[in-house]
Amino acid sequence: MSNSIVIIPTYNEIENIEAIIRKVFSLSHLFHVLIVDDGSPDGTALKVKELQHEYPAQLHMLERKGKLGLGTAYIHGFQWALARGYEYLFEMDADFSHNPEDLVRLYQACHEEGHDIAVGSRYIKGVNVVNWPIGRVLMSYFAGYYVRMITGMPIMDPTAGFICYRSRVLQTIQLDRIRFIGYAFQIEMKFNAWKYGFSITEVPIIFTDRTKGASKMSAGIFKEAIWGVMSLKIGSFFRSYIPEKRENAPLAQKPVAE
Repeated sequence: MSNSIVIIPTYNEIENIEAIIRKVFSLSHLFHVLIVDDGSPDGTALKVKELQHEYPAQLHMLERKGKLGLGTAYIHGFQWALARGYEYLFEMDADFSHNPEDLVRLYQACHEEGHDIAVGSRYIKGVNVVNWPIGRVLMSYFAGYYVRMITGMPIMDPTAGFICYRSRVLQTIQLDRIRFIGYAFQIEMKFNAWKYGFSITEVPIIFTDRTKGASKMSAGIFKEAIWGVMSLKIGSFFRSYIPEKRENAPLAQKPVAE
């Protein structure tokens, strides 16, 4: 058994799915993997089913009909994993833009250093993005500045999607109240956890844009994030958050050493 599960949403990731699964299972820490596939027509789910014969105890899959959004995929996965008692739940892309080897560092930040959330951060130590056009880098970087300015949340990479959550965070922040599905989903999750007083740290990573398969980015995702941040801030004035109070909790935002 493992106390850790990596949740990977997929849509048309046949070029990456086998390699990313095998890489996670090769790591020094034992991770399980949950694939949440949104009806990929390219055979992604079929490949996962083949691999389940090889990894029957480690590899799991939830199949959904059609593209229902990144946020709902993660929430579906979180609920499945929480019901089965996993303590550390990870978000990771299927396309190797997140280096699977960094999963161990995120795990250590929570398990050994005691943080509740570890964010794989592109911007905690400068700008660590490979193969993105400069326009997209600037848009992402200044999106983080915008989020910090509006919300007051001291996270350098609030739109990051490479994260480790302890189960108590997801059990506290009321997943059924999460409304957004794209970049704003990532912001909303971190914002709620921060408002509840959980300890959040940023672990420096190098983000490398995908080399196989097609990006799922769209203008609608950015639009949701822009307006979603304002909505989150305004909504927080009408919501009560009961902070987590734990003795000897580490200070938030202490970067993990490379």
